[in-house]
Amino acid sequence: CSNNSLCSVKTSLLKYLVTLSKNVNHSLSLCLQCARVSSRRWLNLQEYQSKKLMQESGVTVQRFYVADNPPDALQAAKRLNAKEIVLKAQILAGGRGKGVFSSGLKGGVHLTKDPSVVGELASKMLGYSLTTKQTPKEGVEVKTVMVAEALDITRETYFAILMDRACNGPVMVGSPQGGMDIEEVADKSPELIFKEVIDIFEGVRDDQALRMAANLGFKGPLKRQAADQIMRLYDLFLKVDATQVEVNPLGETPEGQVVCFDAKISFDDNAEFRQKAVFALDDMSESDPTETEAAKWDLKYIGLDGNIACFVNGAGLAMATCDIIDLHGGKPANFLDLGGGVKEKQVYEAFKLLTADPKVEAILVNIFGGIVNCAIIANGITKACRELELKVPLVVRLEGGYCTGGATPTALHPYLPSV
Repeated sequence: CSNNSLCSVKTSLLKYLVTLSKNVNHSLSLCLQCARVSSRRWLNLQEYQSKKLMQESGVTVQRFYVADNPPDALQAAKRLNAKEIVLKAQILAGGRGKGVFSSGLKGGVHLTKDPSVVGELASKMLGYSLTTKQTPKEGVEVKTVMVAEALDITRETYFAILMDRACNGPVMVGSPQGGMDIEEVADKSPELIFKEVIDIFEGVRDDQALRMAANLGFKGPLKRQAADQIMRLYDLFLKVDATQVEVNPLGETPEGQVVCFDAKISFDDNAEFRQKAVFALDDMSESDPTETEAAKWDLKYIGLDGNIACFVNGAGLAMATCDIIDLHGGKPANFLDLGGGVKEKQVYEAFKLLTADPKVEAILVNIFGGIVNCAIIANGITKACRELELKVPLVVRLEGGYCTGGATPTALHPYLPSV
């Protein structure tokens, strides 16, 4: 192929691959959206882990304990000595409150004023799978529960600190309408969304924090209290190299407390080298084993439900390759981006991942060597073909840097099917 664009992937090759596909009715867009939800490329923390980080930065959260067995859960409930207790199953998926356990228990979040029942409830959670709208059909096994003090909320607000490219740094975003989808608030009542640009050198100024607290609707002593919480959340934002700290709701209690009831923290993966303690908290038990293995080799992999494996460099080209397979009636088995600095070992490991998928019936390699060296790709492929004893048809398209030197597609000839 002489054309540098994706269109240079010959239609004949695609048709050859598509003949191997059994199901032609495939919605790639929907599949990619679903896959992205479960992608484990980024650090994911359990609720109690995020709250512990906030606690360590002086942010007010509910009192809580964590337990991995029913007796410990019961003791935790007694130690809290609270008027009401909330027991939460700890999994990374949302929708826990309406989920169902394989034990038959309904709901992954339970409120009770009787501490003695916490042990029994925990016994129906721990070791059982919880199925919600965001989990796989078989659910996710619950290994820990959070036993927390339940607090009444008189008013809910929304607050977040995030990196904003347009502002070249962090911004605060808040709304007096919390406890709901903030996008919905922005769409229906944009005047209730307040924004404060943070000077990265000065940090959050006291007047900014007080102004945001007032915009969130806190009054009297609560205004000062909310401002202090805002400044501590920014300290946390910097301390853990976060890209976003979102609190929804930031609530007000009848006792006059400002409490962060639920929070989502997103981290900058590029800061892993100096955030070892934080990244060590990553719970990989719920991740797809293939995606976990791919991450070890710095490969961006998302499993899909088709049977044509894609081996591509660059996220844009990878998505376009999936799209063109779908366009011709096929079903991609995965999204795999090798990246620009790929090494021969990574190519080999990528092939191991692809061939280990029992659904894969053919492999399409589509490489444009702008940054990547095509010779490295070719050497990795030949090594994989020899050592892994490839059993499925393989179609290779290499174009760009070093495509005509060293190990070229010609060298792959013994391992490629005739098309």
